Amino acid sequence: MNSPSASMMSLKTAKPYQFWFDPNRTALVIIDVQRDFVDPNGFGSIQCGDDKVFASVRNVVPVIRKVLDTSRALGLHVVHTREGHKPDLSDLSCSKQERQMNAPSGHHSIGIGEKGPMGRLLVRGEFGHDIIDELKPLPEEAVIDKPGKGSFWATNLHRVLMARGVTHMILCGVTTECCVTTTAREANDRGFECCVLRDGTGGFNPTFVENSLDMISSYDGLFGFTAESEEFVALEPALIADVTTPPITPPDISNINLDLASLQQLYKGRAFHPSDVMQSVLSRIKDYEQTNPNVWIQLRSDEEIMADAEVLRQTYSDMPAEKLPLLYGVPFAVKDNIDVAHLPTTAACQEYKYVPTESAPVVSLLIAAGAILVGKTNMDQLATGLSGCRSPYGNLGSVYGNGRISGGSSSGSGVAVAAKLITFSLGTDTAGSGRVPAALNGIVGFKPTKGTISARGVVPACRSLDTVSIFAQTVQDARKVWHILDQPDDNDAFSKDPNTLPLSLSNYHGVSGNFTFCTPPESALESVLPEYRRCFDVAVTAMESISAKKRTCLSDETYEPFNTATELLYKGTLVQERIASIGYEFLSQNMEILHPTIKTHFQDVFNRNEPAWRVFEDQALQREATRKAERLFGMGHLRDVSDAFDVLVVPTVGCHPTVEEMEAEPLVLNAQLGTFTHFANVLDLCAISIPFGWTDAGLPFGLGLIGGKGMDGRLLDIARAIEAKMDKKQ
Repeated sequence: MNSPSASMMSLKTAKPYQFWFDPNRTALVIIDVQRDFVDPNGFGSIQCGDDKVFASVRNVVPVIRKVLDTSRALGLHVVHTREGHKPDLSDLSCSKQERQMNAPSGHHSIGIGEKGPMGRLLVRGEFGHDIIDELKPLPEEAVIDKPGKGSFWATNLHRVLMARGVTHMILCGVTTECCVTTTAREANDRGFECCVLRDGTGGFNPTFVENSLDMISSYDGLFGFTAESEEFVALEPALIADVTTPPITPPDISNINLDLASLQQLYKGRAFHPSDVMQSVLSRIKDYEQTNPNVWIQLRSDEEIMADAEVLRQTYSDMPAEKLPLLYGVPFAVKDNIDVAHLPTTAACQEYKYVPTESAPVVSLLIAAGAILVGKTNMDQLATGLSGCRSPYGNLGSVYGNGRISGGSSSGSGVAVAAKLITFSLGTDTAGSGRVPAALNGIVGFKPTKGTISARGVVPACRSLDTVSIFAQTVQDARKVWHILDQPDDNDAFSKDPNTLPLSLSNYHGVSGNFTFCTPPESALESVLPEYRRCFDVAVTAMESISAKKRTCLSDETYEPFNTATELLYKGTLVQERIASIGYEFLSQNMEILHPTIKTHFQDVFNRNEPAWRVFEDQALQREATRKAERLFGMGHLRDVSDAFDVLVVPTVGCHPTVEEMEAEPLVLNAQLGTFTHFANVLDLCAISIPFGWTDAGLPFGLGLIGGKGMDGRLLDIARAIEAKMDKKQ
């Protein structure tokens, strides 16, 4: 039943009955309001064939504009679609291209791809293909280019909606009888709860328009709901009335939290500019050097940072605050194995150092979104290790002190966020390097499905297993950064086509009470120290209250693929890929200058003399273990497995060694730290570590959640629900 919860709003006069929606889980989807469809001389006017009727379709634009403004004010996700084809028309079927042109008594005198007054009709990149100026998308709003009438065929719309946790859709656009209702019908099949705003759509045949809309809500809501825009737009004043008047006294910027919400609120009033925030950041960095001097390998100069801040201020000085880029004036850092143009990349190894002329795509995307790069962070040498104690630039300690390790290999990236020197940072994660530092420093560490974020411009540790990771204070901050980075890279050989990733049915009830989880068998948890086990048990109990379902404790037999993957990573031949990735010649010629633990590790691999055939044997074992994991997570066509679960819940780490302990037993403790992180990329899974309580010694406990390939959005939904549970307890 479509019933309310505390955070939900409703359209009371919707048909066939009241339509409830949670703004946080709802997307306004504006269908095809392009020049080609609503301006004269485009494909729409040809399709319509009646100038008077066509002119009336333009009347929906002011209505959609009001709906769009309200949606932005309410915090809805916004998605725009554009129908069109590649310039070579390779995605245009013969039937679509020729059918209407071949009609004996038809009026289609110009076909798709042919030259019209606004360029080639329905061709991407042409003037007529773009969205009209009145509805111009904001930088963070998704734009879906579709070759068909519906918005899901041959697009990544479903994945975009999953990534944002969307369960409800409000639809506007053109034309009603074609693209709008086609999208609504297909969204219904995919589990989304849809409402079409009747006066926010227009079509070329009034009878067809009314019949199409009536069919959506017919038979007690066969395909969804319909409503009028007036009731939706009326929701905005109620929201505004609840907004607290900002204080007259400006906040003390030296103590302000650097999370995204705090910075956006700061910039919204225009009392502060990016240069003010960057001055505070630089001051914090200088002060923190007294406590933890080894966070950075390369800091940009104060002059460079302040110049970037001033360019941002000038570029957006006349733009309304609500239209500023998502990361406007947000400070960030990257691990020093990620390229930044004209800054040295060392991977914490001077002999490996080079100066790139181009930034990695992940860096360029963040800067384009308004973020300001502060510098490059310390790391375990060549991204080898989970300790933060393997760098010639000095060891890093946890922000919680007492001689405890920071975790690695993305040590500096984790500490910089935990110390609130920056808003977020990028690390890398091959075997846990994006999650262990998060757990040991009390922050969020998100490792997306490998191949979904570009790894170009990243020094490889193990190319088939590497992924860029995100550190942030909150799940929501990590998610917003991920939305910017989550796009395929055709020039990255390991990048995944989004259309090859599995999708899940949407559940309009949301995630709370509607997910399943399991935990490792007792044998796997034996290495977890008692105080960390206590924290884990408390977290599991909390998850049972959120999921409304008891956990499943995996048997030793069922857990076998995770153990297999862990064994393959370092004890099998997969470790040989590290040599191939870093370079056999480089390692053999520079072995003596490597950090002692790194040297021991690679010498051991060099001395194994494993037969070539064992590589293929291990690859087969990896594929078999991956398929078993897919079955456990119910991926794709395996979703019918009765005992499948959404997430595997683990302690991110089961201990927190001191630097002294780590240096005494570097390999043994490294393996122990990776007990619940090593297998994720081997099995092609996504994962996140979130803070959940404290040990008896006052150290943070990191809860690890592991999801199936491509299920990043659902994983983040669950992580946010758990985080919200913790927020209420505090």
